[in-house]
Amino acid sequence: MAAPMNKRKHDDEKKDLVSEAVSEVSSNKKQKTSSESTASLDDPLTDFNGFAVEKILSENSQTKTLFVQGTFDGSESKAVVLLEKTAFRTNELPVLMSKETKLKASLKNDIYGVYEGLPMPELNGLKTTVIYPATEKHIRKYTYQQLYLVTETWQDYQQITLPYLNEQRFSIQWVFNILDKKAESERIVYEDTDPELGFVLLPDMKWDGKQTDALYLIAICHKRGIKSLRDLTADHLPLLKNIKEKCLTAVKTNYNIPPEQLRMYIHYQPSYYHLHVHVTHLKNVAPGTQAEKAHLLTDVIENIELMSDYYQKKSLTFALRESDGLLAKFKQAGKVLVTSISVE
Repeated sequence: MAAPMNKRKHDDEKKDLVSEAVSEVSSNKKQKTSSESTASLDDPLTDFNGFAVEKILSENSQTKTLFVQGTFDGSESKAVVLLEKTAFRTNELPVLMSKETKLKASLKNDIYGVYEGLPMPELNGLKTTVIYPATEKHIRKYTYQQLYLVTETWQDYQQITLPYLNEQRFSIQWVFNILDKKAESERIVYEDTDPELGFVLLPDMKWDGKQTDALYLIAICHKRGIKSLRDLTADHLPLLKNIKEKCLTAVKTNYNIPPEQLRMYIHYQPSYYHLHVHVTHLKNVAPGTQAEKAHLLTDVIENIELMSDYYQKKSLTFALRESDGLLAKFKQAGKVLVTSISVE
């Protein structure tokens, strides 16, 4: 029983160290004067000095992510910070497997040894995304909530979903900024400038751009006015086929990944209502690849070829979060029988 006792002792010591570190950070923040407030967030951050954690929005041990809400000194606006453990990079293995990585034993039994590995800071980075100022919509988006399946008929789309989207007027100005080269132009991997068939291909924020097995790109079409799958007809087949063919070529050229190792799909419901296609490596089991969310681009093309108005007839099933206003609308219309959902 010695090994479990040692592990428990080690865990307790670790918790104490974490508690001391948190206390020290909190103490330092209290001692800061207003003149030491964080620099304007128009400039890139260099650290989290002046950031106060208010609460954990959600955490996921499988995806190794942690989402927190907080504020910066001198501002009442909320910030959302997304922290994610990055994937291993094989080119860093020689340094990782060297004396630079310290080991703390937690269990040793015959030929088996379990350790906590502590690599040098440069090999232990976190992919960090800061949303500031964060709106209530951002906070809700990254807060854990129960999910509910909804089956939407074409009539439901016309009478419930579309009026809700028009009523909300979700801003996609940031998408237009990318298309107009006002933002993120340096991140563009490939572009077809044709106003009808063209698109911009760039890395998704969930990918660090380094580990090709975790590749995640987004193809955003130049043509405006296509909100989602529900708008697609035979008229859009040239656009969809152009995106498919040129994305596969661009990824092969830039990352040497063959088409057979790529997954291309469209979300429904999408996170923003301007047609875009997700391009991921097959090894990357990214969020949003589940059956009730992702529609493979090859299937979308074939469905429309079989029936030009397929997506104006097909019932589509998708998941909505508990606080989603669209879910409340479906409940109000008697389409979802969930008593815990409030209707405003």
